Amino acid sequence: AISLFFFWIAEIFDTIWNAAQVHWDIFQRDLRFTVRTVSRAPGFVLTAILVTALGIGANTAVFSVVNHVLLKPLPYADSERIVRLWEQNVNYGFNEVSPPNYLDWQRQSTSFESMATYAATSMNLVGGGIPERLETTMMTSNLLPLLGVKPVIGRAFTKEEDRIGSAGTLLISYGLWQSRFGGDVRAIGKSIRLNDDAFTLIGVLPPGFSFPDRDTQLWTPMRITPEDWKDRQNNYFRVVGKLKKDVSVDSARAEMAIIAQKLEKEYPLDNAKKGIAVQTLRDGVPQQSRLMLAALLGASICVLLIACTNLAALFLVRAIGRRRELTVRAALGAGRERLVRQLLTESLVFVFFGALIGVLVAHAAVPMLSRLIPTTLPVGEATVMDLRVLIFAALLLCLTVIAFGVVPALRICNKADASALREGARSGMGEKKERLRSALVIAEVTASIILLISSGLLIRALWRIQAIDPGFRSDNVHTMQTPLTWPKYENTAQRVDFYTRVLSGVREMPDVTHAAYITGLPMVMRGMIWGILQEGGIEPKPGESPVASVRFVTPGFFETLRIPLKLGRDIHESDTFQSPFVAVVSESFAEKVWPGSRENPIGRRFWVAERDRTIVGVVGDIRVRGLERRSEPQLYLPSTQVEDRALIAYPPKVLVVRTKGREESAPYDAIRSIIQKVDPEMPISDVRTLQDVVDAETTSRVTQIRVIGAFALLSLLLAGIGIHGLLAFAVSQRIPEIGLRMALGARSNDILKMVMNKGLVVAAAGGLLGVILAYAAAKSMEALLAGIKPGDAATFLTACALAFLVTLTGCLFPALRAIRVDPAKVMRMD
Repeated sequence: AISLFFFWIAEIFDTIWNAAQVHWDIFQRDLRFTVRTVSRAPGFVLTAILVTALGIGANTAVFSVVNHVLLKPLPYADSERIVRLWEQNVNYGFNEVSPPNYLDWQRQSTSFESMATYAATSMNLVGGGIPERLETTMMTSNLLPLLGVKPVIGRAFTKEEDRIGSAGTLLISYGLWQSRFGGDVRAIGKSIRLNDDAFTLIGVLPPGFSFPDRDTQLWTPMRITPEDWKDRQNNYFRVVGKLKKDVSVDSARAEMAIIAQKLEKEYPLDNAKKGIAVQTLRDGVPQQSRLMLAALLGASICVLLIACTNLAALFLVRAIGRRRELTVRAALGAGRERLVRQLLTESLVFVFFGALIGVLVAHAAVPMLSRLIPTTLPVGEATVMDLRVLIFAALLLCLTVIAFGVVPALRICNKADASALREGARSGMGEKKERLRSALVIAEVTASIILLISSGLLIRALWRIQAIDPGFRSDNVHTMQTPLTWPKYENTAQRVDFYTRVLSGVREMPDVTHAAYITGLPMVMRGMIWGILQEGGIEPKPGESPVASVRFVTPGFFETLRIPLKLGRDIHESDTFQSPFVAVVSESFAEKVWPGSRENPIGRRFWVAERDRTIVGVVGDIRVRGLERRSEPQLYLPSTQVEDRALIAYPPKVLVVRTKGREESAPYDAIRSIIQKVDPEMPISDVRTLQDVVDAETTSRVTQIRVIGAFALLSLLLAGIGIHGLLAFAVSQRIPEIGLRMALGARSNDILKMVMNKGLVVAAAGGLLGVILAYAAAKSMEALLAGIKPGDAATFLTACALAFLVTLTGCLFPALRAIRVDPAKVMRMD
């Protein structure tokens, strides 16, 4: 019995082995036959492979980014239960949280398993190399456990390290550990200088950890002073919470709304009209970014549709064109299964090489599309293609090739008889097949019209945004950050001395016309929002205090950026701490604080930044929150009029320099040398032109338009090829009819009109459907159009005109071929 068992096992394996060898031999023969076959039609092969590659590559790249941003779980334990909490003010939306409110939220809420806080800042890493300015996050010790993250080397923070007076400790990113310390584990325990303090490196966080954003490289304990725990107007906490397992986000929102009402009653002055917002981490993706990604996803789906329809049309024509060949092979004894297997091998070869090139296309496109990922989202860049989409797109295209290549050929084999051997011009193409090809071309035209109109509207929107006057001149202005640290520059006199020495040296350079310092650049630093008291110290009602975006500047800033001075004077060197406190305001400031007043605001007084100040000048409004949003009123204060160790976030740290020459010949090295002479430990970062800052506002739009525009042009080209193929095949099938018409007296114009009408009717059907769907698509992305109407006539007419020209081009050559038909030769055909 045992020997019989092993005998059958051996026989089974032998059968499997022999069958595998036989099938491998057949596959090799099919493959060699495929190579010989496709070598006779290189144009068809190249077109099929490129169309397949486009469909697979575009969809894989776009969906990989969309999945990374909107669908894929965030890299934290139970990330769906992690939420952000904000103070919600009726005047300016979401805001950071004050320490006392955070403490009350912790004590009174029951929806959260834990609650932690952090604050973003920047620190100067000095010693052991070139000084660097690095993005830093101060956080409480329970934040990493809340996120479920542990250091890969070393340890995390402890509760004792949150206390004032504890020794400074530090966690760093994996990338910084590799670049600065060479990945040396002996770096743990080393002393590192940040600003003017010593910190001990205690751990390295995992690769890809990007909390709260991708730019952060350092994490330190958050030290909260007793004074901070008492001040409900000092909003700088960013709060995250982890919901209990049985608590939904809506339930947490309801509870926090009740807590907000209690705090408003308990602290009516500080918490008036302040709610509490609860957001999931995904809610941090701006709506505009969501729409951009959705538009790209729609465009990639259109490309996939066009790729499928083109492949369908290509293989349908190829199957019909090979009818005579397949019939002969069947007549010589080739079995039905053998022919189908051969055709299936050919189809899979096309899909394989198309998918291979598509992978390369997706690999190259993903990094470019990653520019659309908001840096504020706590995820890294999308660097890996989504395998699921790659397989889905390949399978869809494979099924298309089989459906329109193998299946029609299979039907031909079933009906193989002598009539097929007499296939000629008279046999023609069935009316059903011609309708199918027409439907495929209509689908291509529809998709191309949708993409053309969508990209056209986005281009119009981009032009409108780029035409917006930001309120300043960015040409020939160069910027860099020189962050002043505490306690080295905690005294105002020390900072003023630094500004004076640097600006004096820079202004003496031959190509420099103006130079100044400011707290933060427009469009980069959004500005600190500050409530103000009205003239004469009259305090507004709780929650209704006028607000402004506050910046400290040095003299000459408005001239450097060419912000027009409307009334009064600029800030002067004489505006010191010993002289009357002054301010320069924007035009919108006076209207906001004193609405309806037409009087000259010069000389009016108000309370802000801990001082009673007098308006000495009025300047034009500038766009601080980007080109697409109007900014709150602006308020500029002298950098000299601030007390020592006060308002630590406000001292100027950005140098702006206007030169005579072109931006390409910026004297950055000379400016660096001047700064290093004043302070050798001062890190210099964010070196760029102001024009680059402005252009960065539209970078994501430009990327999106380039991708969708490329999709639109390719789809239009493929639609034109589809129309040409449809008419060329139709003409070849109707040659007997055309010859007969011409023999009976039809003129060339009549034949030309007959062929052209068919192409134009198909294009018109696709164009009408495309216009309707394009309008619906435009309505869905209206928030991206910057005021351009979804039904913008100029865009629709331009897209339709371009599609009409491509249609005419596609119709032209088949029509010319039709009018060259010789009736005498046609009448002699079989």
